[in-house]
Amino acid sequence: MKATTRRTQVLLRVTAGTICLAFALSLSAQVQTETSTTSQTPTVTTKTVGGTIVYVSGNDLILKMDDGTLRHFNNVSPTQTAIVDGKPITIKDAKVGMHLTKTITTTTTPKIITTTQTVTGTVWQVSPPNSVILTLDDGKNQQFKIPKDQKFNVDGQITDAWGLRQGMKISATRIVEAPETVVTQQAKITGTLPPPPPPPPPDQPILVAVVVPVPVAAPAEAPPAALPKTGSSLPLIGMLGFLSLAASLGLRAVRGIS
Repeated sequence: MKATTRRTQVLLRVTAGTICLAFALSLSAQVQTETSTTSQTPTVTTKTVGGTIVYVSGNDLILKMDDGTLRHFNNVSPTQTAIVDGKPITIKDAKVGMHLTKTITTTTTPKIITTTQTVTGTVWQVSPPNSVILTLDDGKNQQFKIPKDQKFNVDGQITDAWGLRQGMKISATRIVEAPETVVTQQAKITGTLPPPPPPPPPDQPILVAVVVPVPVAAPAEAPPAALPKTGSSLPLIGMLGFLSLAASLGLRAVRGIS
């Protein structure tokens, strides 16, 4: 059975002594309705998006997507879980630096919904080619429209609405096939923890400041004071002359006394 777009297929069946007509049936207690669904081969598509947490506060989350854009997720459900390194976490466990990946699996299943409506009654009045009134099993009369160009097989003879006669026992059946597409999605979030901080650098020798005494130069000896420029040997010579004169006078005085 092939899917059709918005197509309604009406099937006509004929049995010996009983005419099965395709009518536009109105709802009635005498109308029996059955519905069945036929599924066709589904189509499955997968889409993956990912990003790194750059901000988290309460139930708010900002991701830097792998394409470089920023996305804000407001009021993340506290029951939503992600599998990070094999362990389920919630929004309260989210950390900056975590990389999250969301895999969305979409399954599209074409279906055919088949609705079968059946009514049994006796022709009470026919207005060819438009409608027929049937007397139902509960004794009530109900009018049904006859589709355009509808043909009937009565006891092996092909006829149209003009061939219907009062008193004929008929069973009218309408089968409608309508396409329907069912789309389901499943989302799975996985992630990885942020990379650990870099290890500390290897041990390096500690630089110790050592105070080295700086030798202090001894003060230079003061040079001997120079004589004033006005000083000379004349005073010394004069003093010597004075002493010689005094000695000479002294000797004379001694001699005079003698």
